[in-house]
Amino acid sequence: MTRTKKRIEAMRLFTILFTILSLFTSEALSQPVMELIEKNPAYASCNYSIYPDSIPDNLTPAPSGKRPFYISHYGRHGSRYISNRKGYDTPYKMMLHAGAVDELTPVGKKVLDEMTLILNDTEGRWGELTSLGARQERQIARRMIQRFPEVFEGAAHVDAKSTVVARCITSMGYAMMEMAQLNPQLQITMRASKRDQDYMNHQDPHLRKNYMTPETQKAYDAYVEPRMGNSRLMEQIFKNPDLVKEIVDEWYFNYYLMKMGLFVLNTHLSDHTYLMSLFTTEELYRMWQIDNVLWYIQHGACKLNGGKQPHTQKTLLRKLIADADSCLQLPRPGAQLRYGHDTVILPLVCLMGINGYDLATDNLDELEAKGWWCSSIFPMGANLQFIFYRSTPKDQDVLVKVLLNEQEATLPIATDCAPYYHWTDFRRYCMEKLEQ
Repeated sequence: MTRTKKRIEAMRLFTILFTILSLFTSEALSQPVMELIEKNPAYASCNYSIYPDSIPDNLTPAPSGKRPFYISHYGRHGSRYISNRKGYDTPYKMMLHAGAVDELTPVGKKVLDEMTLILNDTEGRWGELTSLGARQERQIARRMIQRFPEVFEGAAHVDAKSTVVARCITSMGYAMMEMAQLNPQLQITMRASKRDQDYMNHQDPHLRKNYMTPETQKAYDAYVEPRMGNSRLMEQIFKNPDLVKEIVDEWYFNYYLMKMGLFVLNTHLSDHTYLMSLFTTEELYRMWQIDNVLWYIQHGACKLNGGKQPHTQKTLLRKLIADADSCLQLPRPGAQLRYGHDTVILPLVCLMGINGYDLATDNLDELEAKGWWCSSIFPMGANLQFIFYRSTPKDQDVLVKVLLNEQEATLPIATDCAPYYHWTDFRRYCMEKLEQ
């Protein structure tokens, strides 16, 4: 065999091997999402997913002599009821219309009964914190004190702020109630004021309005189209699926009925899983893919629309740095806790590049394989905790560790003591982000 033929053959074999390896790698990386959804269907609901009941206690010990002395935090409210009727009315009105013309199968009639039960139970509670949400906030607060008792010793100061939305105020209240029970000496202050909204719940109107550019819309439609619809579901619920298409939009019906079944898991009706039983793991997975991509476009560093969406939270990041600068001058700064929303914590995580969520791409198909999974960022009760360490109040080498949902997180910052970062490096990195 000539040298040229050997080279061609080698290239051909390499190409085959690379293709097989790429397929294997893609499957290996995407499979965990399917497995997560199979074990925990709520994961498919993205921002409606449920905060875990327990957190592994596997924190890395601090370098010798360093002790936690200050915590800065931003957390999402706990589990809540759906914020308004639209999400439920969309499939419910379609079902009522189909029922009025006698197009519901026995399964369809049971679905309508279940929907009616959920809708009536939610009436008058739109957007309110559920009992599950209250328990989540108490558990998170309890673990914070148990994990970092030095920050909360004696008459330590806890400064808690919330947006003016009721579910956030209530979340703050339950968390502070738990802390006060664990240490009655704590000096706790709470505030929910419009004066804090410019950084607690800042939404850039230009970026929020213009995220779906023509190029982005084209890519999104191409990604979503093969994942839309659910003819199997239609055949289960309607006697003549083709006839009812005039009154039932298959895609919207499938999407919102699934969301209804997922959302109810956050309420006291969580044992009512009939709606969830209608969907296969594969169908839940496809819906997760659609939502995951949309959240990336809206709040991630998506190149298709300019990659600027995370910059909506520059104001909050600047405030976090300024507050830390002030607190580091104090002998016992305690904790600053802030209670807000998913549309704040998600872009903040992306802006800071926590756990690689600053991923910038124009290829929506590679998003999942590269680990950009929004459900892992902002479930109900999601939180970012910045834990500060030093040996004494005079120690200038302050360290900071980041916890995302109470688990140690990484940042693209060089460090000799991971997962701890030197505050000077951390601060410089954040200031560079703010100057971009």
